[in-house]
This record gives sequence, C-alpha cells and structure tokens, in this order.
Amino acid sequence: MKVILTEKITKLGNIGDTVEVKTGFARNYLLPNNKAMRCTRENVALFEAKKAEIVARHENAKKTAESKVDAVKNAKLHMIRQAGDTGQLYGSVSSRDIARELKEVAGVDVESAQVMLGSPIKSVGVFDTKIALHPDVIVDVKIYVAQSQDEIDALVAGKKLTFGTKKVEESVPAEQGRDEEKEEAVSVEQSRDEEKADEKAEKKPAAKKATKKAKTE
Repeated sequence: MKVILTEKITKLGNIGDTVEVKTGFARNYLLPNNKAMRCTRENVALFEAKKAEIVARHENAKKTAESKVDAVKNAKLHMIRQAGDTGQLYGSVSSRDIARELKEVAGVDVESAQVMLGSPIKSVGVFDTKIALHPDVIVDVKIYVAQSQDEIDALVAGKKLTFGTKKVEESVPAEQGRDEEKEEAVSVEQSRDEEKADEKAEKKPAAKKATKKAKTE
C-alpha cells in the first residue's frame, strides 16, 4: 500500500514522503495512529494544505520528547527474573516488559515499539538498548537482569556473576569434607576394635594362669 507519511518514521521516511508499505503495517499501525494517510489525489491536496500544521505538531512532539531524556537516562531498569544454574532465564524480558518498567520507575510512557531491543533478553546480565522517545530523540539505556536485587547491585557495580562453576566449587569441598569425616570415624572405630581385641588377648593368658594356680592349691 502506498501512503503519505504525516510523521517521521525511523528507517521509513520523513514527513511528506510517499512510501510503499505492507498493507497490514499500514492498516494496523500507520493509519490508526495518524502516522500516515492513504496516498490518493484528495489526500495529497489535504496534506499540502495542512503541511505547516503537521510540521509544527512534529516539532512540539520532539520538544516534549527532549524534556523526558534525563528521566529515561536516569531510570533504573532493573529486571528481577528467575534463572537456571547457567544464568538462562525461565522466560524472557521483552520490549513490553521494559516499556512497563520505564513507566513504573520513571513515569515515562512509551509503546513497546519504541523500545529498540531487537530480540527478547533470555539470560542474566547487562544489556544495551535504545528508547525512541521520538524519531529524532533516541536515548541509550542499560537493562540489568538478575535473580535478586543483590545481584543487580553487583552488576551495576561492574562485577560479573558466575553460575554453575561456583556452585560446583562450593559443593565439592563439602562432599570431600564429609568423606574425610566418614573415613576418620571408620579409622577410630577400627582402632577401638583393635584395642578391645588386644585387651581380650591379654586377659585370656592371665585367666588361664589363675585357673591353673587354683587347681594346684
């Protein structure tokens, strides 16, 4: 479908450009959100008549977006999620999740389409993305994903989280310690048994001598 853009669209065109887009994209996004109008003779004339108004609206939207830049830059986008021993999330962090978090922590309302994440986040770590407050106002942000606030704080401090290996290193010595304790206990029991056997061996000759002496008397 051919449309006339009434708003600058990243990677598509500027205000007034006539572009060819997929019908679904036009009907589901561009047209209902007043970002474009069908390219007809009547609409071309209408656009030219309202061009100054449309450009002024665009500039006002840009100024509004610029006023929110600091809030977005300072937003603590901390996503706490459950993960496995390797750091892989049970699920993912999507653009919609980030948009929701941004509204909650910074009071900035954006659509998920304005979060330039690409593919969902599926592991613990620090991730760079961008928030398009306006086609001309794009803000770099960091997304911190971990299993707890302590881990988030560690990531913010620049530390790296380890998984799997750390748990193995902690568990192996513990198991070795338990084995050593068992071996020591067995050794002690064996020593006691040997001592008892020696005592019995010493008592038997003494008992025999006492019996013989009693018979002689």
